[in-house]
Amino acid sequence: MPESTPPSSPTSLLLDAAQGPLHPAARETLLAGLDAGWADPRRLYAPARRSRALLDQAREIIAHGLGVRPNELSFHASGADALQTGLTGLLHARRRRGRTLAASAVEHSVVLTHGRARAAQDPADALAVVPVDEFGRVDLTEWDAAVAGDGVAVAALQHANGEVGTVQPLEEGYARAQQSGVPLLCDAQASLGRIAAPSAADVIAGSAASFGGPPIGLLVVREGTRFALPGRPLEAEHGRSAADPWVPLVLAAAEAWRQVEAVREEEAAAAFALIERLRDALSDIDGLAVAGHPTERLPHVLTASALYVDGETVVHELSRHGIAVASGSACTASTLEPSHVLAAMGALSHGNIRITLPLEAVSPDREQACAALPEVLEEVVTRARSQVWGGQSESAGRAGGAGVDSRGTLCPQPVIDIARWWRANPDATEVTLLADDEAARVDVPAWCRMTGRPLREVRELADGGTAYVIGSGAEATSQRP
Repeated sequence: MPESTPPSSPTSLLLDAAQGPLHPAARETLLAGLDAGWADPRRLYAPARRSRALLDQAREIIAHGLGVRPNELSFHASGADALQTGLTGLLHARRRRGRTLAASAVEHSVVLTHGRARAAQDPADALAVVPVDEFGRVDLTEWDAAVAGDGVAVAALQHANGEVGTVQPLEEGYARAQQSGVPLLCDAQASLGRIAAPSAADVIAGSAASFGGPPIGLLVVREGTRFALPGRPLEAEHGRSAADPWVPLVLAAAEAWRQVEAVREEEAAAAFALIERLRDALSDIDGLAVAGHPTERLPHVLTASALYVDGETVVHELSRHGIAVASGSACTASTLEPSHVLAAMGALSHGNIRITLPLEAVSPDREQACAALPEVLEEVVTRARSQVWGGQSESAGRAGGAGVDSRGTLCPQPVIDIARWWRANPDATEVTLLADDEAARVDVPAWCRMTGRPLREVRELADGGTAYVIGSGAEATSQRP
């Protein structure tokens, strides 16, 4: 199909393409598909047979790219829907063999929320959460023990994390699951089209949005895998969906895959270099930490967190400067809990920004955006911190002689309160912070590491909240207040 320049915003440099604009060729294919593939592919008249032929052709293109058979690939409403379908089908088919789901602590919320909901309804439907290291990589020793446990029905291990970019040791994890006779579900929503497609899994879920297509879900169920959805048998998509996909969307997804796969290695190398420069530049900003593995990572994803500011403030201020980023911070109106990914890694959860670099074909000015971000971000963070240190806020913690009571406040306030206390008491040797915000369980230890202060004790309080006993530290970094 002919290519055209995608419509772009005159005010934003796009650094958030988790669900970005369509690839130009995919957009043109979608428009053409409105005329060529509008009919129901189940009907028998000529336009419907044409839709069926186009659907089959698109399925073959994507299946071939994924290294699977066309009858193993189905299309779904979204990547999350494909992941939910894959998880449900595996668990239901294996229910007589086991009822435990083993999953890494940084899996997509669909997996972990489903696992916790099952366990809450029936304790026999257990969820075994496998810890990760400070980079977000699953602990293979713990993984081995989890998948080998009694009654394990399904194991879930993502290809790579969409929040921090860390690539998982999928082949090793799959080999250990196979040894235990446990099928593996792989979430590849963040990685498809950006790096080589995963093959070490029994069921793979992804999204065409990751490679410049529309946000439709892709689900691979390999032949020979026990898979059955509960309820009445479904007719569409090899029995995995209640409805057929809309053919124009599938055509656009196939064209996006075709375009991206042709330049994937060059695209990945260019994106990796841009993100590498960004990692270096952002790491030089005072009080800012970059999360995720430095080398075993997706080429286009970066997450960083800044002390003493909240993610919403940073995102809004960057937007005012014409730079569009996302945030995985806990400090939003929609949640009172920290990002489960950052929490599992022990990384700072507040002041968070997440970059998902768009494809060059989608955003030709992405290099300009990457070059502009560090200076603007440093200015935004510095200004936000100056407001923090300008005086006590109404929600500031109640400071005593040797303690700070920040109960009743949300992140990043407990960390701000303890930093203010140290600024007022530079010669003190120890302080106790009281906090009841869930994010503090992640942020206080992270703050101690970043400022070089020892976290001497953590204890739960009988009347609610947690006490953190923090020492002065013989050595502290430049972020020390």
